[in-house]
Amino acid sequence: MLGLLVGWRLLSMGQASSTPPAPDATGAQRHAVSAAATGAPASRPSAPGAINAPVPAPAEPDAELELLRLALLERFGARLHEPSVQLRMLEQLMRYFQARAPDRWREELQAFLRKAFPGQYEALATLLRDRMDYERWVKANDAYLRGLDSKQRRSAVWDARNRLFGRETAARLWASELKHHAVVDALRVLDARDDLPLPEKLSAYKARLGEIHGDGARDDLARHPQETMNRFLDLPSVQRELTGMPPVERARSLRAVREAMGLDDEALRRWSTLDQLRDARWEAGRRYMEEREALARTLTGDLLEARLREVRARYFGTEADIIAQEEAGGLFRFTRPRQWGRN
Repeated sequence: MLGLLVGWRLLSMGQASSTPPAPDATGAQRHAVSAAATGAPASRPSAPGAINAPVPAPAEPDAELELLRLALLERFGARLHEPSVQLRMLEQLMRYFQARAPDRWREELQAFLRKAFPGQYEALATLLRDRMDYERWVKANDAYLRGLDSKQRRSAVWDARNRLFGRETAARLWASELKHHAVVDALRVLDARDDLPLPEKLSAYKARLGEIHGDGARDDLARHPQETMNRFLDLPSVQRELTGMPPVERARSLRAVREAMGLDDEALRRWSTLDQLRDARWEAGRRYMEEREALARTLTGDLLEARLREVRARYFGTEADIIAQEEAGGLFRFTRPRQWGRN
């Protein structure tokens, strides 16, 4: 509903100078919400051209804002005590009032907050002020921030957030970002531990996830098992260890990683089947590249290409044309490193 209001506001601004306003469903809905809020019966529109049809009463000036307030309460009301939820609501309201009143949007937004959320107005107004101060700081320091490395940039940004919002509020506003960086840092430390075999790295990774996410670790893992698993499998040290394993041990290790990420038996069976298909594909690719190199040592030009078409069709079937197009562009997929559990 909030998105519809913003869209309606932008559309009405674009049409105001060229076409007269026409009655639409949005206006009728605003009138219905106003009527429901006041307990008055909603009027039934008369058919065009009806004799003695009553002139429709003008819409209440606050009907649109009342509809906006109701939409916000429906979407954010249950969690409006949380700073991160407050900030999401304020950012949507900023876009809405910037479209509605470009020259005085902040004043109108503050007036709306004072009327719509009187009990939380001070907190919302303070957060709005801090949010705008932070936006100005980011714009003013854009060139400086781009000149820093990732670690320095993160430190500078967090110094500004803590100063403008307060350390506790900043941590709550960007809690998901803090967790993300904590996971990235944990993975970097694990990747550097060449003394830890894969099972111990996996155990340490899962334990660290529990520390980062706390009581919500299980639910977070259930929501993002693929992403959490891929981050671990993408570690160069993990890939090196998987590469050095015999096929049977490698299959067991991949299954252990997936089990640790919470995948059920059905998902584990699907992954096992996919691994087998990938293994067969890479084996076909290895044999194809050997034949290709042998042919290239004795043939050239059209004769070489004709033979390669036959070999590609034999190894790759319907995908032979895709392989040929990749090679024409300089990409030889089977010369790239194998990423176990990923391709």
